Amino acid sequence: MTRIDRRRFVQLSGSLVATAGAGGLATILAAGRAPAYAQGATVHWLRWADFVPASDQLLKGKITQEAQKALGIKLNIETINANDIQARVTSSIQSGTGPDIILALNNWPQLYAASLADMGDLADEIGKEQGGYYEVNKTVATVEGKWIGLPWCVGGGLVAYRKSWLAEAGFNEFPKNWDEYRAAGKKLKAAGRPYGQTAGHTFGDAPGWWYPYLWSWGGEEVEADGKTVMLNSKETMDEGGLAWDDTNNNRAFLSGSISATNNGASIYIEAKKKPDSYLTETGRPMKDDILHAGIPAGPGGQFNLPGPFTDMLMSYSQNQKPAKDFMRWIRSKPVFDEWFTSQQGYTAGATKVWEEHPVWNLDPVLAPFKKIPVTGRLAGYAGPPSRKAAEVTTKYIIVDMYAKAIQGMPAEDAVKAAHAELVKIYT
Repeated sequence: MTRIDRRRFVQLSGSLVATAGAGGLATILAAGRAPAYAQGATVHWLRWADFVPASDQLLKGKITQEAQKALGIKLNIETINANDIQARVTSSIQSGTGPDIILALNNWPQLYAASLADMGDLADEIGKEQGGYYEVNKTVATVEGKWIGLPWCVGGGLVAYRKSWLAEAGFNEFPKNWDEYRAAGKKLKAAGRPYGQTAGHTFGDAPGWWYPYLWSWGGEEVEADGKTVMLNSKETMDEGGLAWDDTNNNRAFLSGSISATNNGASIYIEAKKKPDSYLTETGRPMKDDILHAGIPAGPGGQFNLPGPFTDMLMSYSQNQKPAKDFMRWIRSKPVFDEWFTSQQGYTAGATKVWEEHPVWNLDPVLAPFKKIPVTGRLAGYAGPPSRKAAEVTTKYIIVDMYAKAIQGMPAEDAVKAAHAELVKIYT
């Protein structure tokens, strides 16, 4: 995964733009005064409730205080369940009032492009300074070359697994293909230690498993033209792998109910934070029995579904300039570095400069997450992650296709039903 450096003040645009060291914002900050234009301004930033609570504590505490001193703004950070963000976006757009900045996940910005401010000036500036953006971040934050959002970071999932249980089943490393995965799964289930994977309507873990599963068999939603629906193909459904258990994976894993699940780094980070609370059956800290691996490969290859995070500046906002100045400031290397370090490897940066951040050398168990931005595909493949692809994702059509098969619908019927839904959207 990639990282972004933090605390460095960058020049402001408009009337306050100044060359480094000459007047403008640089002079104001050197004098210890906040910019006059921002005095008393409040910037409302709506975000997800982070799976790394320490990061939210940092934002709402130290960084909020630093923003007040550096920019003269009052920062109002609101955190909610990520699954509730889209409803807030919709209601805010309809009412013409709400948060100034909303952190969107995955390909969601594509749905709201007409209601977002142009972020091209900041995106170009930050990208040039920090080694360029990962393609997954740039793609979801642009429409026809226009920046509709400002990339923040990249999340994503790997399979968290109990290495001792896999070893007892005869596997010294996580299965690399679906045949090995099934073989190990049969033994683990017989031992009362099944795999667990969600097929529910949740923004991360469900699509993060089922989209790569689809791709691994050679299946795809549409052709590269983004119009011709290709889901109803023999590559889409492999019936043999649909009987595996599905449960609330974080709790199930930490309680010792399952042996492996596709997830972000949050399971391991939680076990690491509370080593005396999460123990193995032998009384050892569970954190010492957890490793991460990629989703197994199939005939079509091995993939993940990166989860780009993008800040959207809403066009209805009456605080465009202070909001943009804040978005620039918090992405400056010294400031972002504080937040990035607090993530402990849960996310990568949106720009490539963070690839060499020291956080990746602190814990080898988390190091594999560094590669998430460059080893995946985006929803909508083989077409672009367009508004239509975002609609498919938001309606959980691909996830539901597999969920219906798990629940007993004939696989062929589940695929046909999902294909028909895609045709309605793409044509």
